[in-house]
Parts: sequence; structure tokens; C-alpha cells
Amino acid sequence: MDKYKKIFWGIVSFGLALLTIKVVFAQSGTMSMSQLLTVTARSNKWMLFIAMFCSFLFIFFEGIAIVSILSNAGYERSLYDGMVYAASDIYFSSITPSASGGQPASAYFMVNDGIPAGVVTATLILNLMMYTLSIIVLGLVAFLLKPSAFISFSTISKIFIIVGFIVFLALSLVFLTLLKKGEWLFGIVTKIINFLSRKNIIHNPNKFNLKIKKIMSDYEKCAEMISGKKRILIQAFIWNFLQRLSQILVSMFVYIGMFRNVDNALEVYVKQCLITIGFNYVPVPGAMGIADYLMIDGFSGIMKKADAFKLEMVSRGMSFYICVLLGAVITLIGYLVKRRKNVRSI
Repeated sequence: MDKYKKIFWGIVSFGLALLTIKVVFAQSGTMSMSQLLTVTARSNKWMLFIAMFCSFLFIFFEGIAIVSILSNAGYERSLYDGMVYAASDIYFSSITPSASGGQPASAYFMVNDGIPAGVVTATLILNLMMYTLSIIVLGLVAFLLKPSAFISFSTISKIFIIVGFIVFLALSLVFLTLLKKGEWLFGIVTKIINFLSRKNIIHNPNKFNLKIKKIMSDYEKCAEMISGKKRILIQAFIWNFLQRLSQILVSMFVYIGMFRNVDNALEVYVKQCLITIGFNYVPVPGAMGIADYLMIDGFSGIMKKADAFKLEMVSRGMSFYICVLLGAVITLIGYLVKRRKNVRSI
């Protein structure tokens, strides 16, 4: 069933992507794919290359963040392993509602590599906490750099951004609480198992509860060690901060490359920070449609609307669609390589 759900949401996401691109072209009025390709071909190739490289760094820095946390927890893993963990997280987060498939996919590869489930859970929660915290910090810095950038958004966009700030602050507190109070998380899981047992969906609840206790024990040990060391927290934050920054910088470099000037480069960066806060929490695969609306609305305040459409299409193509495709390729290669190793070890 889990496999069919992933296939279903993959098809839905692909359909949403096609629909979003079609709507963007329709709203632009005069822009066509050939015109977009012509503008891209005339752009500064070095700036576009840097923008593309930033898309790759989005996966790279998450891989380093995960490997760093695992290493400090006593589980040394290679950068290659980290890239697979990160790529699977990014790919499945992008094709499932509320990014619900990302962490389970990443956890699958980690557990398959012999890392205890409790350690995996603590690692992913810490990484998520630093991920949300880095978005908040980037947004606050952006607002301080250019407060007027927020004012120029439409009312709808402002609502999305303000709600985003509130959601990310709340999530940061939730993740921090889960690291400190792991028994709450596993208490909920135990209640769910008991409920399913009463409904005769699970026939041996004691077996599951014993597994939960073992996972909880590993989780609490790992969480206690991680949360008690500032160095681990600082490292995790820095890598997640660089991950978010690399994705946000894509739009700025595309802007410099396409329009060959740096006059509004800072404002493009600031607006992209706020835009990221405005769509990252939306429970739609990849926030498709919402992200595009916010980008076009934000960029239209500093350039012609036709140019805003062009900038949105190219930068979104790199920071999301190409990044997701790259994540899918790395995930597939990682799966095939690890599967081959498992077959050989039998």
C-alpha cells in the first residue's frame, strides 16, 4: 500500500507540475517556451551555472548536516551515504503532501545501513528543528536588510508569509520539546498501537510495544547526548542554514544572469527569503502553484511583470524541478547500490 501511495502522489505531483507551468504561461499573456529559452540562451552562462550549482548544494548541505549529527551520535557515515539520505528526503518531500514522505524515506536508508531506529528518529527531529530555525533566521535577516520588500507584497502574499513565520516558530518549539520529552512522542505511538489492536488491525500489540520500548531507549540516549552538546547543535544549524541559503540564492544569481545587472539583486534575495517562508509550510506537494504565485507577486514589485514571469520560471525550474530530479536520480542510484550490496552479503 505504501508503494502504491508513493506512485499515486508521484503522478499527482507530475500533473500539478504540468498544470502549474501551463497556468504560469497562460497568466504571462505573451511569454512562450521559445521566448523563455531565447532569454535563457542570452543570459550570462556563469551566473546560471552558479545558480544551478546552488541547487546541487541544497542536497549536499543536508547530506553533511545528517552525517554530522550521526557522527556526533557515534555513527560514522560517508558523505555518499549522507547524500543518499538527503536526496531521498528532498525527493519524497517534494512529491507527497506536507512533505510526509521525506523523513520516512530517509529513515529507510539509515535503518538499512544499520543505524538504530531511535537514533534515526532523534537525528531527523534535530535536523528538522534546525531546518525550520534556519528559515526563521534567514527571514528575520532579510526583513532587517530591507523592510520595504515585505510591504510591496500583495495582501494575500503577506498573509502567507506571516502565517509561515508563526508555523515555523511553532514547529521549532515542537521539535525542541520532542528532543527533551521523547516519552511524549512514543506515548502517542503506543496509544495508536493499542487502538489498532482493539480494532483487530494489529493482532500482537506486545511485540510492537517491545520494539517501541527499544527504539525509545535508543532515542532518549541519542537525544540526551545531542541536546547536551552545544557544538552539535551549532554544527547542525550552520549546515541547515547554508542549505536554505543556497536554495534562496538561486533566484538572485538567475536574476543577475538573465538581466545582466545587480541593481535589484539584494531585493531579489530578500524577497526570495520571505517567499520561502510563505510557501514551505503549505500542505501541497512542493507547494506547487503557491510558490509560483508568491514569486511572481514578489518579483513584480521590482521589475516588469513579463520579466518577473521569466525570472520565476527559470529560478523555480532550477531550485525545485531540477533539484527534485537530481534527488530522484541520487535516490535511485543509492537504492540500487545498497540493494546490490545486500544481495552480495547474503
